[in-house]
Amino acid sequence: MRIIAGIARGMTLAAPRGDARPTSDRVREAIFSSLGERIVGATVLDLFAGSGALGLESASRGARTVTFVENTRASLDAIERNLESFRRHPGADCRFRVLRADVFKLPPLGEAFSLIFADPPYGEAAQKLLAQPLPLAPDGLFVLESARRVPLIPGAAWLVKREAIYGDTRVSFLVTSSTGPVSSVAAP
Repeated sequence: MRIIAGIARGMTLAAPRGDARPTSDRVREAIFSSLGERIVGATVLDLFAGSGALGLESASRGARTVTFVENTRASLDAIERNLESFRRHPGADCRFRVLRADVFKLPPLGEAFSLIFADPPYGEAAQKLLAQPLPLAPDGLFVLESARRVPLIPGAAWLVKREAIYGDTRVSFLVTSSTGPVSSVAAP
């Protein structure tokens, strides 16, 4: 795994030990091609962050802030190693925050994010996540990875703007509906 573009282009990413399923370079490249300039100045929340690849790719391409949320020690260690490498690149001025938390018991984060990534374990986690309030800004975008074979039912709270299939992976680009699942953004 590596950073695909931006100030840290080509940087090799440490992967967490264990059975994490990182977003492939191909899928990441497709996601960021779809996002285009939207990433510049974005406030990013990377849920089920794993190695931090999606958040670090965002930072490399000009995101203003990135918050990583992960619950496993191996993944948190990989994120810290990757942040250490990333910070060595000239122009690396993105602000980072790393939280050890269960995504399904997310504490108030104190801000709404313009872009939320989630790459939960394949199975029912993606559908469960759609039922949870997330701190997405009113004009924000939620990018959700899930298993291709598992139908994703967004419900009334979300509108699917675009979906793409890459092998066994479904990538859904969602926005909140008028009844959206935006959570409170009170300070922690």
